[in-house]
Amino acid sequence: MTKSEKQELIAQGLLLPLMEEFYTIQGEGFHKGTAAYFIRLGGCDVGCHWCDVKESWVAELHPPTMADAIVENAAKYSNTIVITGGEPLMWNMKPLTSKLKEKGLQVHIETSGAYELTGTWDWICLSPKKLKLPTELVYEKANELKVIVYNKDDFKFAEEQAAKVNKDCILYLQPEWSKRDKVVPQIVDYVMANPKWKVSLQTHKYLNIP
Repeated sequence: MTKSEKQELIAQGLLLPLMEEFYTIQGEGFHKGTAAYFIRLGGCDVGCHWCDVKESWVAELHPPTMADAIVENAAKYSNTIVITGGEPLMWNMKPLTSKLKEKGLQVHIETSGAYELTGTWDWICLSPKKLKLPTELVYEKANELKVIVYNKDDFKFAEEQAAKVNKDCILYLQPEWSKRDKVVPQIVDYVMANPKWKVSLQTHKYLNIP
């Protein structure tokens, strides 16, 4: 395959930088506790300083993999597929999600929403970041809003983001893992004072699973 042929397949979303794939328990948000197969794609320029998968940022470090092969492998493990990153919307998600839906699978995404929303989704978890805000469409389509709380300023940011999502979107505040001892009490107090919000924890880390 020539370099130009490879670039064309990448542009079409038929070839994707696959960082890792694994079967585990969804640890966060609305679907926590659900067995799910995770597909983690490389590539992200949002640049959160507290990101726990910084190795995902450079797409070129991860092998270009055909969408068909990713789908065939995922279908062996679970009816629930979570596509995450990195930032998966850097890539055209239409081919991958169409092929997963053809298998009758539930397809979820975890995204900052900073890029155009492509693909067919059963569940969209929007986790916006200050450095690169979401597009209008993803605000409209999000099923859950998950704001990471690193310090007190993030509560203001959370409210700004909550004002932009659709009325049915479920609102979550989640402590940044390294600051959890400090911010969990703040989140608890905030949710009790503002019960439209719910607490999300990274339960997979407490369970010591991927």
